[in-house]
Amino acid sequence: MKNDFVVRVAVENAAYSFDKDFDYAVPLHLQSRCAAGSRVLVPFGRGNRRRMGIITEVITEPDGEENSLKEIISVLDDEPVLTDELLSAAKFMKEHYFCSTYEAVKTMLPAGINYKVTTVYGVRASDEGFELSDEEQRLYNYLHSKRNAVKLEKILDDFGFADSRVPDSLVQKGLLYKSDRAFRRVSDAVMKMAAISPDADITDVKLSEKQKSVLEIIKLSGAVSIKEIRYFTGVSASVIDALYKKGLIYFFDEEVFRIDNREADEAVSKLVLNAEQQQACDSLYAEYADRKPHVSLLYGITGSGKTSVFIKLIERVISDGRGIIVMVPEISLTPQFVAQFSKRFGDKIAVFHSALSLGERLDEYKRVKKGLAQIVIGTRSAVFAPFESVGLIIMDEEQEYSYKSESSPRYHAREISMFRCAKNNGLLVLSSATPSVETYFYALTGRYSMNTLSARYGTAVLPEVITADMNLEIQNGNKSGFSDVLLQNIEYNLEHGRQSILLLNRRGHNSFVTCSFCGEAVTCPNCSISLTYHSRNNRLMCHYCGYSVAFCGECPTCRSHSLRLGGTGTQKAEQDIAELFPDARILRMDTDAASSKASYEKMITAFSNGEYDILVGTQMVAKGLDFPNVTLVGVLNTDQALYSDDYRSYERAFSLLTQVVGRSGRGREKGLAVIQTHTPDNLIISMAAKQDYQSFYNTEIKVREAMLYPPFADICLVGFVGENRALTLKAANAFLRDFTAEAMKNYPKLPLRILGPSPAAVVKVSNKYRYKLIIKCKNNRAFRELLSKILVSFGNHREFSKVTAYADMNALTC
Repeated sequence: MKNDFVVRVAVENAAYSFDKDFDYAVPLHLQSRCAAGSRVLVPFGRGNRRRMGIITEVITEPDGEENSLKEIISVLDDEPVLTDELLSAAKFMKEHYFCSTYEAVKTMLPAGINYKVTTVYGVRASDEGFELSDEEQRLYNYLHSKRNAVKLEKILDDFGFADSRVPDSLVQKGLLYKSDRAFRRVSDAVMKMAAISPDADITDVKLSEKQKSVLEIIKLSGAVSIKEIRYFTGVSASVIDALYKKGLIYFFDEEVFRIDNREADEAVSKLVLNAEQQQACDSLYAEYADRKPHVSLLYGITGSGKTSVFIKLIERVISDGRGIIVMVPEISLTPQFVAQFSKRFGDKIAVFHSALSLGERLDEYKRVKKGLAQIVIGTRSAVFAPFESVGLIIMDEEQEYSYKSESSPRYHAREISMFRCAKNNGLLVLSSATPSVETYFYALTGRYSMNTLSARYGTAVLPEVITADMNLEIQNGNKSGFSDVLLQNIEYNLEHGRQSILLLNRRGHNSFVTCSFCGEAVTCPNCSISLTYHSRNNRLMCHYCGYSVAFCGECPTCRSHSLRLGGTGTQKAEQDIAELFPDARILRMDTDAASSKASYEKMITAFSNGEYDILVGTQMVAKGLDFPNVTLVGVLNTDQALYSDDYRSYERAFSLLTQVVGRSGRGREKGLAVIQTHTPDNLIISMAAKQDYQSFYNTEIKVREAMLYPPFADICLVGFVGENRALTLKAANAFLRDFTAEAMKNYPKLPLRILGPSPAAVVKVSNKYRYKLIIKCKNNRAFRELLSKILVSFGNHREFSKVTAYADMNALTC
């Protein structure tokens, strides 16, 4: 029999080596619900295990006879969760980031909307005539008392079973059925409502005064929540239930959102731009109005008012009705952005980032999907906001590496933004005081347009920068870790009611622990990295795998009690500053202290309101934050940012220094920044102190060209991960051999330079060894096709089944 309705489905948990779209037949009763972008439950593989998938295409007139197709089991969504554009973005990600299609799909969706397929058991037949063991009888009676089937996990928990043998034995006897079902992780939030029944006739119904008061309030409003009825009338639930039983009212659920209302401030002052800002805004609007894909760099020094240009541009384009995405690199930046935008745009704003609860993220997604929000503000994941049409995307601090995912799919938000703007004829604005070398190169060579803001907004000026030579400080007997000039200016700020920010890009109390007797460092047993001491819980912790152990002072190597703490983290810096300035109000801001949306917002609000004098933090305090009363910034350990085994280390260091220095003097008072270093003559420090991006770029681009680094070539890292070190290295060499042979045979014109294999910077993480190949290449279709072939071939290689290979194009670290 010919199947008249066929869908193509990308299935979850498919290895990259055999990932493709699979054809399924659709039963008649499900055909009306099937659409591209909807998720389905399907039988998969030889055992027909139930798996989730997403429909990528509906084929209403399939070619030929399709007798052998399996049928989909159910449709999980009432309407598609992805637009056609986002489905095509998933295909784009599969090709460019070497992931499965469903991996890309899961990345686009909020976690709360995802389903989990789990095993359930329910009663099939009567137990009469069966001799059951005590355990079997107890379980049968339990399930018989339930209206619906029960998850295996709950059965194991409630009965203390180690495995599924007891319920499976009842299945074999025909008393229970066993099935796999999909359950959504987070349910929709609903409110129970009451309304007058359409056929209600109260003329001859005897009502109490309380019942009359309930009917009166419902008549006035049309429909009222049970909560509000009880609040305004003071009646009990039984009064409302009595009206329901008399047929006078009916109940229904109304969807509500788990987020606070955002109201526009009608009294907010009109935004006035200076001449440079207005010129930039006009230029960007002209590109937007052109209705062709454009990418533009908004290059402006710190404090030049780039955010004001964003807001003014959005005010001009929002009436078009197209979606607007504003991305920031750190969760810590969202509260200030949301506060500024909410004053002008109110509930048109939705927020996307990982510090929201699962329910909040789901609700914000639904608000955008329903057209209730037109502006999405968030971190990297905001790029997947489910707008029907995207008109404008803004990436603030576009150079930041948090826009690149370090886990599969290893996408960059900039590239996804370009894809979406190309599909929608939209405008992408890349904004920064320190743009990435590649972005600035493309702006200079005409691939992107560029607008420049060369002066600080209003009367603010760039801060004075002092470089403190920590070698001289130590020679003069100062071993505190704080230079005299920094301490003097902290004291001055405290006396004059001004605020200070101290940057130390390393969390924890002490960054390493060594034994003074045997000389060994205390390392993680699972990773080839030193443990960090955290004073708050008195534990040594690994920042790679999460391992921790109580700090007892005993060396694990020689068992002597000679451990000493070395290196300074934010916890120790906070403690040391508190000892030096006991009356100072000190706030520490790092991922240990700020782990939720509420904690970020409270910290930023408190410091902005002047409740603290000194803010100590990691890089999250270095970018984008605007505190007018901050007139001093101190960088406590500049050198750790300068020296790493990555070609981007200077770019990162320059950006971080420039950005944090720019936090000072953004109000009426002139600012000061103190950069502490053991290498005061370093050229990067000198250029960052002067906020001289042009000199930095001119120096760095020459190095990039000479070494064939981006933007003159792409760099693809192929990583190998396995529990056996020798096998992992052997796998890397085998991959190199196959890749080279295939390139020479079928891709002889591809420009390639290959380095390695070599150990990763941290060779062991979570008891797995890591090796890498570095391929300098041109990221075109031919190269991706070549690499994909070898990845698929490697995935099917039995000898290396316990070694994982992955590709990371233009990886964060090489």
